[in-house]
Amino acid sequence: MNRFDYRRPSTLAEALSLATDPAVRYLAGGTNLIDLMKEDVERPLSLVDVNHLPLGNIEDTVEGGLKIGALVPNADLARAARITQRYPLLSSALLAGASPQLRNAATTGGNLLQRTRCYYFYDVATPCNKREPGSGCQAIGGLTRQHAILGASEHCIATHPSDMCVALAALQAVVHVESARGSRTIAFEDFHRLPGDTPERDSNLEPGELVTAVELPAESFDIHYSYLKLRDRQSYAFALVSVAAALRLEDGIVAEARLALGGVAHKPWRDREAEKQVLGQAPGREAFGRVADTILAGARGQGDNDFKIPLARRAIVRALDQAARAAPQRQVEKRIS
Repeated sequence: MNRFDYRRPSTLAEALSLATDPAVRYLAGGTNLIDLMKEDVERPLSLVDVNHLPLGNIEDTVEGGLKIGALVPNADLARAARITQRYPLLSSALLAGASPQLRNAATTGGNLLQRTRCYYFYDVATPCNKREPGSGCQAIGGLTRQHAILGASEHCIATHPSDMCVALAALQAVVHVESARGSRTIAFEDFHRLPGDTPERDSNLEPGELVTAVELPAESFDIHYSYLKLRDRQSYAFALVSVAAALRLEDGIVAEARLALGGVAHKPWRDREAEKQVLGQAPGREAFGRVADTILAGARGQGDNDFKIPLARRAIVRALDQAARAAPQRQVEKRIS
């Protein structure tokens, strides 16, 4: 780990003024950043500790949604009554992730910014375009069981690791950010990036910007939803494929459909055209299968991860079926419904 300065500002304005240099990192829960520093992947010159800023509340919005402060711990968010009752899809996704100890430390804002768990990204002895742009991607042609089947590029085939972000993508959340230049909001689907030819950039945050809150819209999908996570073991493992499914049914017909996938791309994956296919139809596995086929039409495996394509199809159909039956996947029981 490199030497670094440590700052602990008492106000948001002070924190923003300390982070104008790209070599400065904000520190919240530190569950990913500190690991990366220990592995010599991240080498910040300074850490700005934001844990004492007033960003730890969950508030109602005038539009009928919720505004979640960036410092709300994942454990608190998963168990908060307003989340479990109004946005159970988000609670379910949070409970599917990490471990109780990590959820106690990890924060809402930090979860958005966690980096890939690609083996080659963490191994500083191997080339990695995400770690060192232009050095190459050792994963391509290497061990690819955990890697992307959608949205990859010749420069990077890494996947985004978050469970929470998959649910937020389906719920069409909005991210609030602040910097010394002012404030702005980013639609969740525009927050994370595909690798393209700049895989070193995980998000569309600009240097010095701090995530201050995540806003949920009023529509909560509190009845017809499911978060399904398929992984090598039933706890403390990243998704091979995960699916956040949310439906609104009117008179037994699908009036709205939301679907986001995790473990398959560099960002939570949505296909709005595929979602439209099921609108106006009675929910059923045949219709859901057509949605899955559309989403996966451009899927491409890397050899070791070819199995993810049929696995993702089955997961999409199953999650949508669970949502339609109002029988969501139960995370506590650790079994597939």
